[in-house]
Amino acid sequence: KESTNPKFPVGSQAVIKEGHMPGMKGAEATIVGAYDTTVYTVSYTPTTGGEMVENHKWVIHEEIKDADDQPYGQGSEVILDADHMEGMKGATAEIISAKQTTVYMIDFTPTDDSEKVTNHKWVTENELTPVENQS
Repeated sequence: KESTNPKFPVGSQAVIKEGHMPGMKGAEATIVGAYDTTVYTVSYTPTTGGEMVENHKWVIHEEIKDADDQPYGQGSEVILDADHMEGMKGATAEIISAKQTTVYMIDFTPTDDSEKVTNHKWVTENELTPVENQS
């Protein structure tokens, strides 16, 4: 559900402290969504074949197929409904970690001069830092 009091409100700017993909770390992001949910780190084998994806961050509770009302615990096996990467949707995954937090959808221009990323899912509050005020 939408967060009622996020640390980074929709429309605000933040700097990304973690890099889930090239050019992400250190990029300035615009917050386009803030949601209170359970986030999971998962490991899964893509439905398209290939090697297991270990410790993928992040999948939210609402992106698990036929999700229970209660959050899943470490070691639970689930089917992913998320489609962040090729071969993810429909894959069987193991929950590596779970935590209740605010997650953010962001737009950002990568620091490696690659194409602007819109509606990136997901970053957590502790992966963002406020933009220093310019004077």
